[in-house]
Amino acid sequence: MTSARHLAASQNADTRRKVTKAIFPVAGLGTRFLPATKSIPKEIMTLVDRPLIQYAIDEARAAGIEEFIFVTSRGKGALEDYFDHAHELESSLKKAGKTDLLDVLRATNMDSGAIAYVRQHKALGLGHAVWCARRLLQDEAVAVILTDDVIMGEPPCLQQMIEAYQDTGGTMVATMEVPLEKTKSYGVLDVAEDMGAIVRARGMVEKPKDNPPSNLAVIGRYILAPTVMENLNKLKQGAGGEIQLTDAIADEIAEGRDVFGLRFRGQRFDCGSKAGFLQATVAFGLARDELKDEFSDYLADIMSMRKAAE
Repeated sequence: MTSARHLAASQNADTRRKVTKAIFPVAGLGTRFLPATKSIPKEIMTLVDRPLIQYAIDEARAAGIEEFIFVTSRGKGALEDYFDHAHELESSLKKAGKTDLLDVLRATNMDSGAIAYVRQHKALGLGHAVWCARRLLQDEAVAVILTDDVIMGEPPCLQQMIEAYQDTGGTMVATMEVPLEKTKSYGVLDVAEDMGAIVRARGMVEKPKDNPPSNLAVIGRYILAPTVMENLNKLKQGAGGEIQLTDAIADEIAEGRDVFGLRFRGQRFDCGSKAGFLQATVAFGLARDELKDEFSDYLADIMSMRKAAE
């Protein structure tokens, strides 16, 4: 079947492809950012002046997500409080006439009932975290966003995926090319058909130690068909003794269902690492009109001093 016919057949099979729910696995301890994460959730750490979780929420909203499911753990109270209405602060800003700041604050508020919280009591992997949200889903596709992966793109990455999903159906993952020596840190696609921005997978391998099937790495954005949750119900342990979401997606392919990868347009930052977090801070700082001139001058001065010292 040609690429165009394959996509058309998939589209005709399901014309009601709405994705209105997203799962945010935020139960991790953030040990790579100790001691900061001793008292605050990693997801509250800020890039410029917005916490990581806000970037994820804004991306989800732009994609049409209406219900937000957080898979949390102990010590995440500050994360829950962040999305609550701060009535005293709003009142203070209003009295002071600081309407710009008031608008910024109100943009962080979430409607009552829009957010649900589920506890993951044991750290058993990403697949297990997603599985913990199963009772909040019906027979529907769901998005998954990993807050460590911050993506600067226009339109936002998840919006690109949902637009592509209207044509493909099935399950979709965000993907990007990485050097072959780095594939051991990712889930990697085995590509059956390359259609440009979209690829159809014939397999997925979680963190291949050698001989990766491609250099297309899976990045922290997913649209999961309802059957993926059924696969997770088996609670099979995979790489590292954890329940891997990659394995549940690979089961889709083994059972003859479609899995696609989208080469998204944008720049991804691994904010689960200190280097990636710093790189994202620089990129988002330079993207701000009120900061870019002063900040870029400072960076230029730093580089000049380093060269002079060599």
